[in-house]
Amino acid sequence: MSNFKLITPVAFIIFNRPDTTELVFAEIAKAKPPKLLVVADGARPNKIGEAEKVAATRAIIQRVDWDCEVLTNYSEVNLGCKVRVSSGIDWVFEQVEEAIILEDDCLPDPTFFRFCQEMLECYRDDQRIGMISGDNFQFGQTRNNDSYYFSKYVHIWGWATWHDRWQNSYDIELKKWPVVRDGDWLKDMVVTKDEMSYWAKVYQRIYDRRIASCWDYQWVFANWVESRKSVVPSVNLISNIGFAREDATHTTIITDEANIPTCPMIFPLLHPSLMVVNQKADEFEYRKFISQTIYRRILNKVKRILKSLVQT
Repeated sequence: MSNFKLITPVAFIIFNRPDTTELVFAEIAKAKPPKLLVVADGARPNKIGEAEKVAATRAIIQRVDWDCEVLTNYSEVNLGCKVRVSSGIDWVFEQVEEAIILEDDCLPDPTFFRFCQEMLECYRDDQRIGMISGDNFQFGQTRNNDSYYFSKYVHIWGWATWHDRWQNSYDIELKKWPVVRDGDWLKDMVVTKDEMSYWAKVYQRIYDRRIASCWDYQWVFANWVESRKSVVPSVNLISNIGFAREDATHTTIITDEANIPTCPMIFPLLHPSLMVVNQKADEFEYRKFISQTIYRRILNKVKRILKSLVQT
């Protein structure tokens, strides 16, 4: 790592959590990106004390003490997770051609930055690849000695992509969903009937605007429509430290993905000899995590209702 120099811009998405933001910022500071693009949402007027937390969180960015161009995209009104994150990434890719993206609760291993940078360079001109992830949810399971594998899934707790992949396909409103749905194309994107049923329900709810807070399912959809794969590291490079907090948006209960330890990537990288999706890894992930999402959302909703009843 001593000879590694980060030249890739880093985008940092923050809001109202100065404690986690400070931890993630410390890792960014160690990597010393030459350009830091910061996206922040505004405080909610009905949340007492949130304006102060937002201000304290933004103040952390003023600690940049290395040679770095800092660009900020701060909203003075609250846009919400869906609009703020997606519009923030739109803005990022109006400024740069490629970027490493971190949110305020996604704590990276130091090797995450080098892994992303090497993968961005390796697959820059290969439209079969949509993004690079820092997440690995296989809990030590490996198929071979490669440094990474290919997946149909999209993991955004620390990731990287290019301007052309995002700007040319991401659509927050899912305008192509009726074409996919009515043409029965979803079964060509996934493997099992169970999975097809799950994703059909998810995308119909988003299209009908019954799921109001997500932006990431649309990114999954964009990559599937373009038949793109994701690069997934063979070891976990990101630990999500934002679970089970009162200020969490989605991760309000502890799950197996919470606080997964990170493990450094070994360099030089061992590249796969085949660009084939690791179906075993994807099936494991679907069974263990993705198919449970709807139940987690129900639990989260019940928890919020119970909390409001206690407060009243």
